[in-house]
Amino acid sequence: MASGYHHKPHAVCIPAPAQSHIKAMLKLAKILHHRGFHITFVNTEFNHKRFLKARGPNTLDGLPDFCFEAIPDGIPESGEDATQDLILLIESVRNHLLAPFRDLLIKLNSTSSPVTCIVSDGFMSALTTTAAEELGIPIALFYTISACSFMGFRKFRTLLEKGLAPLKEESCMTNGFLDKV
Repeated sequence: MASGYHHKPHAVCIPAPAQSHIKAMLKLAKILHHRGFHITFVNTEFNHKRFLKARGPNTLDGLPDFCFEAIPDGIPESGEDATQDLILLIESVRNHLLAPFRDLLIKLNSTSSPVTCIVSDGFMSALTTTAAEELGIPIALFYTISACSFMGFRKFRTLLEKGLAPLKEESCMTNGFLDKV
């Protein structure tokens, strides 16, 4: 690289606040870290507490260039083993996460390792692209869907063309229609 840039690139990774999304984003963050990125992994406070409980309080020690941050999701405190109400969570993320996320980015930009990019779960794009545009930070969207979901999306047109979707009536759920090859 011909420029005078000598710092590691700093990626802020933010998953949607659901277990499978967090797991997939964490895998991507580890790959980016292995490739030389400084990583800040952002979780909601609720999921951060669950992560610490599952992995132990020292799980986040040891790597100064792989950091975890937690921001509030706007939902009142609930039991740590409870599953958050999905509808309430989506509404809360939409209405309450932008300001704390933007504030975190501003805080990180004032450090010796300013943010060079955001890697956001595609399901968080409404708020993360807004923050990225406001602060002039490049953003990449990562859609964390399962192989089953991917194939469903990929083959949906074929299901429509063959008349297999949408189901014609509710009885298709119980009359053996779904058991056909």
